[in-house]
Amino acid sequence: MSNDSLWRLGAATLAQRFREGSLTPSALAESCLARLEAVNPKVNAVIARRDEQFLQEARASTERHALGKPLSALDGIPLTVKDSLFTFDLPTTWGTPGLRAHQSAHDELAVARARAAGALIVGKTNVPEFALEGYTVNPLFGVTRNPWNLNLTPGGSSGGAVAAVASGIAPLAIGQDGGGSIRRPASHTGLVGLKPTLGAVAREHVLPSLLLDFEVIGPLARTVADVRLLFDAMRGPSPADRLSLAAAHAAPPQRRLPLRILYVERMGAAPLDPQVAANVGQAVRALAGLGHEVESGTLPLNLDFFAEAWPHIGQIGLARLFEQHPEWEVAASQKYRDMAERGRALPAKRLWQVLDQVAQLRRESAELFENADVIVMPSAAALPWTAELAYPSLIDGQEAGPRGHAVYTGWVNAAGLPALALPCAPSREGLPIGMQLIGRFGGDDQLLALGSSYEAARPWAGRWPEFNQA
Repeated sequence: MSNDSLWRLGAATLAQRFREGSLTPSALAESCLARLEAVNPKVNAVIARRDEQFLQEARASTERHALGKPLSALDGIPLTVKDSLFTFDLPTTWGTPGLRAHQSAHDELAVARARAAGALIVGKTNVPEFALEGYTVNPLFGVTRNPWNLNLTPGGSSGGAVAAVASGIAPLAIGQDGGGSIRRPASHTGLVGLKPTLGAVAREHVLPSLLLDFEVIGPLARTVADVRLLFDAMRGPSPADRLSLAAAHAAPPQRRLPLRILYVERMGAAPLDPQVAANVGQAVRALAGLGHEVESGTLPLNLDFFAEAWPHIGQIGLARLFEQHPEWEVAASQKYRDMAERGRALPAKRLWQVLDQVAQLRRESAELFENADVIVMPSAAALPWTAELAYPSLIDGQEAGPRGHAVYTGWVNAAGLPALALPCAPSREGLPIGMQLIGRFGGDDQLLALGSSYEAARPWAGRWPEFNQA
């Protein structure tokens, strides 16, 4: 394979090539930057670069490999970091003008762990302002586009992260998921994305949370093996994060084969694109073909409260953020200033009501897995939509509303459960479609094992976008 095509190789394959001596991190880094130059102007995924440091670190990695002393299997592998996570050597703007030059003295802990493992950071990836949207547009860097159709969105808020991996800029990306922001973009771009168990990846040196403790750090890649490679480098507890200590002591799920799988196609009367329903259903039948026990049914949880309360969580979060940083509010887009104003108007008891409901959901979610090992759902209710629009107003001809495309994901964050997004067969137009496997608290490894067996039966990594426009 020529250096011009190295961007097609996954992280696990690259690690093997380094071990064999048939490829060096320096050669890969040069190829990575060439691919970045070729495709980033089309998708606008990477919004901050560190080319000189990136190449220097690649040379250091090449020397370590030559001595047979790599730092880990991740040593020399390029990746990107979402622009809502601190990096000590690049600004973290959160997509908002008030943080245009904001730079932390520290890396987010997961980023630091990836660096310590030898990963090479290409740059930062684009996000919607404050990472609160399901598409990716902001006043600093503009719109990020889907490599499968440049007129359409890759989703959000990890839109830049998935666009970078899907277009071959880097084989790995560090994303963040507070309500589906890894899983839905993965489904819109044909990738694998893991939203880990709450606390599985410890958090330290972070931006203020806008979504309570729902936001977790997770990996994005083209294969399950690559996702596992990055997850293993980032996972683990830290005394600075009490939630991570609980996750570290979560009892591992009992391994049963066949697994008991509950397939939930629909969330009540919420609309679902027929192609998503058909192709996720086809994927679920493939899981049954692997010998697992699959049952279709409804989700035995009452989530009506969250349908009403979800907007309030972000509004309260923004109100608190702007109380701490009024200069950020002055520079923020009017939409988010209005959201904060609505948050200020909510009574204090509203937050306590939400917290009570979150605690109740977490108790009830533990009971979900008494009769099932894994729950399968679509990752998103809609196919990708116009890149500049915040959400699709219609799904299957029905009014959808701002969260209509996202009905399958937010409850998983509130419950603190792990979920793995996997590609299904694409739509008739060639647009990616994805499903998510949801596991019990601490069940991340079981999901990765199931995802790996599904991937072996129905591989997808050979599909690449051609940067089409409708």
